Amino acid sequence: MTKDFKAAPRIVIAAQDPWTRELLGQLLGNVRCDAILLPFADGSSALEACKKRLPDLIIAEWALPGTNGLDFLGEIRRLQRKPPLPFILMTDRTDSASVREVLPLAPTAYLVHPFNMDKLQQRLRDLLLAPGQEVFCEIPSLKAEQSLDAYLEGLRNESDGAPLLDEVKDALSLVLKAEQMDLTILEQQFGRDPQITARLIAAANSAAQHMGRPSQTLAQALPRLGVAHSINLVMGMALQRGTSLTDARLAQQGEYFWGLSQRTADYARQLAEEQGIDAERCYCAGLLHSIGDLALLRCLQNWLIAGGTLEDEAITKALRKFGAGFGSALRTRWRLPLELRELIAATYQLTGVYGRESLVLHLAAQMARWPDDKPLKELAASKAAQQLNASESKLQRLMPARVVKELPEPVLEPTTEVLPHET
Repeated sequence: MTKDFKAAPRIVIAAQDPWTRELLGQLLGNVRCDAILLPFADGSSALEACKKRLPDLIIAEWALPGTNGLDFLGEIRRLQRKPPLPFILMTDRTDSASVREVLPLAPTAYLVHPFNMDKLQQRLRDLLLAPGQEVFCEIPSLKAEQSLDAYLEGLRNESDGAPLLDEVKDALSLVLKAEQMDLTILEQQFGRDPQITARLIAAANSAAQHMGRPSQTLAQALPRLGVAHSINLVMGMALQRGTSLTDARLAQQGEYFWGLSQRTADYARQLAEEQGIDAERCYCAGLLHSIGDLALLRCLQNWLIAGGTLEDEAITKALRKFGAGFGSALRTRWRLPLELRELIAATYQLTGVYGRESLVLHLAAQMARWPDDKPLKELAASKAAQQLNASESKLQRLMPARVVKELPEPVLEPTTEVLPHET
């Protein structure tokens, strides 16, 4: 295959899981931002597309519905194309029998999950770029006279979600270097990050993974995904643009919302344990309740990268106006379970018929925001505290070191999250 592409390379991605297709698309975009990506969820449709017009590269999983990845590779090799069409086969199979079965078909690469991202990206560069060749793609620019509000409105239903905690990349490096990787280590390393938690729960509940009741916590999602798939998804998130907040003002706001999310989650877990209800689900709901604010900060950074200007007052105004809406849109688009979304909504306000879990989340959110200099007696008199029998002394015990960051919190208008019925 010539690597001196006169036009953008066409690349077929065949993977049943949509999150895997997204990960591979991200990797390919980092190497050839001009690539034309052709994603497929099954091998039969991918093979049919290839017979109509051969792509420049195929990346396929072995475990595909319809025509599996190995048969797909065999059909491509029977076309007798010279030189052979580059074909990367991905699999969980490491046994010698599987390797012997694949070798006669000469895949360009045989990748076992979790694959090494750096090595895969280097292999993709070798396949898609000639020596010394570089491809430059313009950063999407703002439309003429486009306002910040119009820009954010356009991204409300399309954002990539929240940035990642700074320590995630270090944690990922430690996980990959560990002699033995297990689900407990993954939960310990990534269970404080809202973006990773939400995306892994969503991936576990996708059509390819769904079994029985939906996963509502990271601890439930990880066994469904498995160690290798979970790590690959986290690595994919770490490679996305905008996962770190480089603007100092946005980073400061990010620290505030991460801290707020984690305090709410911790308080929700403690209160739930005392009430004898599902502590992990309450923890997860608390952790995810500010994901819209964090996603908005990521979009504001992209606004700056695209050439926009951003005054301090505009940041606060945007958070007040769009933060809750971004969160609701993300949770719906990622199809987080309805019960979990209802608990998240309870952090803002109690509506309709609610149970103890909703009371726990509402009180936990109040506790996380409670200023040091405000008497706990007022919090104990709140509706949620009284119904949970959370006295002033109990609150004092749960909040021994009430250190609320000095960063003033933007005033979020109460919002009722739209919770469509799951299908």
